[in-house]
Amino acid sequence: MLDPLLRRLVDPPLNRAGAWLADHGLTANQATLAGLVVGLLAVPLLAYGNYIAALVVILLNRLLDGLDGAIARRGRPTAFGGYLDIVCDMTFYAAVPLGFALAGADNAVWATLLLTSFMCTSTSFLGRAVMAAQRGEPDDGARGRKSFFHSAGLIEGTETVMAFVVFCLFPGFFPWLAAAFAVLCFWTAGARVLEAFGADSESDH
Repeated sequence: MLDPLLRRLVDPPLNRAGAWLADHGLTANQATLAGLVVGLLAVPLLAYGNYIAALVVILLNRLLDGLDGAIARRGRPTAFGGYLDIVCDMTFYAAVPLGFALAGADNAVWATLLLTSFMCTSTSFLGRAVMAAQRGEPDDGARGRKSFFHSAGLIEGTETVMAFVVFCLFPGFFPWLAAAFAVLCFWTAGARVLEAFGADSESDH
């Protein structure tokens, strides 16, 4: 929901930084993989209760995720680059609940619920992109230039990162926070399915 607003704020500085990095030889795929490596450090940090350090690597992962797109836009974005980016993103998003589950037995059920909701949002997101590709639907560009169709939703990348920040700042409330966020994710997935049904129905008329 907040992704279009955030893009307008962060794209100009990211594009400048991405252009500089591209001119100095860094590729978008290298930035993507570096971001994943950094992001996965959150798992052991969370598991051992180092929540502030985990927050730092989570934010650094998101910075690198923004830079890989900016680097790609400096040159010629590739289909594989877009594919690698989404694979690494989904892996990172799943890693954070895993870290909280390992942090304490009281978190395990709620982290599992959160992971289940993430599965629903990710499949509704990627499935909608496949449907859009089959129907030749263009992306509206509100979330920046993307390699494939991005469907809107109540919970998107910005909201997920905000939730991760809150989880790290208030780890004692993780069960309650995870449950609430999971409900919002399930809502998002359901809304995407309804939107996809509506788009398909309109095309039949």
